Amino acid sequence: MRALIVDDSRFIRMHLRGMLAPRGVECAEAADGVQGLAMLHNSAPFDLALLDWNMPGMTGLEMLKQMRAEGFTSVKVLMVTTEDKNDCILRALEAGADEYLMKPFEEEALAGKLAMLGLVEA
Repeated sequence: MRALIVDDSRFIRMHLRGMLAPRGVECAEAADGVQGLAMLHNSAPFDLALLDWNMPGMTGLEMLKQMRAEGFTSVKVLMVTTEDKNDCILRALEAGADEYLMKPFEEEALAGKLAMLGLVEA
């Protein structure tokens, strides 16, 4: 499985990679939505994109809308963000997010979301 981690925090990218890599997930990283979209276009297909909401340049929600509009519909999208308002969750799901995980989170919560998406064994 290949995952694209898109977050402006280098620490969060490393933290997510540290949780995914031991599960056999090959990870690539981008610091914002613009870089994330470029990686979708210029590398091997990804099975999963983990998107932060608040990033400079292009937010995770903007990236999500753009990637769905461009036909990246088979990539599962997990929003990983501090945005915890119901309105934000609904907007992300309506834009095409498959799941939503709020920061801070435990590794078990991430594993549960991956299982819900059918990407790992429960």
